[in-house]
Amino acid sequence: MNAYIGGFLLGLLIIAAYYFSGEGLGSSGGFRDVAITTINAVSPEYAQSNAYTANRVADGANPIHTWLVYELLGVIFGAIISAAIFGRLKFKIGKAPHITNRKRLYLAVLGGILWGIGTQLGRGCTSGLVLSGMAVNSLSGYIGLATIFGFGFIFAYIFKKLWIKTKNN
Repeated sequence: MNAYIGGFLLGLLIIAAYYFSGEGLGSSGGFRDVAITTINAVSPEYAQSNAYTANRVADGANPIHTWLVYELLGVIFGAIISAAIFGRLKFKIGKAPHITNRKRLYLAVLGGILWGIGTQLGRGCTSGLVLSGMAVNSLSGYIGLATIFGFGFIFAYIFKKLWIKTKNN
């Protein structure tokens, strides 16, 4: 898809999200709600007494029925459908040639755990900060964008050096 068309459609999606749900886009809130639902299913007493989860399960509320959970499901199934349509639906572990599959999967799980912790400590993920923050003209959204891309370029350079080992490295 053309990046300009994709960006325009994403902008329309953000407007629709605010209009219909009163919330912006993001993924960490959906993962949080799935985790709270799981905690509530395993130990409702704990979920109701914990300060972090109590307000999400109060009065028999089911946190899995939120906009962000449905957004996550749409992203997952949309990616699967898109990959199937364009012939890219196959299991493959993307990794550098010198890294084993086991190490790559271990590091991916570790990265996912760190992402989950970081998004809750930071009160949201990058898509929520930048996309939704800029959509409401928040200064933090613009600062977040500059910071994310700035560090992204730095880390891309570092990881490219680690990923592609040549005789000169």
